[in-house]
Amino acid sequence: MPTKSTAKKEGAESVKKTPVKKAAPAKAPVVEEVYVQFGGEEWKVADLSERAKAAYLAQGHRASGIKKLSVYVKPEEGKAYYVINDKESGSIDL
Repeated sequence: MPTKSTAKKEGAESVKKTPVKKAAPAKAPVVEEVYVQFGGEEWKVADLSERAKAAYLAQGHRASGIKKLSVYVKPEEGKAYYVINDKESGSIDL
């Protein structure tokens, strides 16, 4: 009959170690830039969104109040129309 000390040694030998998987390195985020081109001109959509927000803030609203922003670009009219929080709307010149 094995003693306690030999039983522990035998049991320890039969335990298999599983390799530790290393986490894959984080990938850099994709940089997206969207442009509208029309009639020989070009507008960056992110810039139009920022200008729409600035126009909204110039009306006395707070930036923290913006929950949703929709921008509709109409290059044939030379305007971008925006709707904020499905309530307030306005336009900016392109």
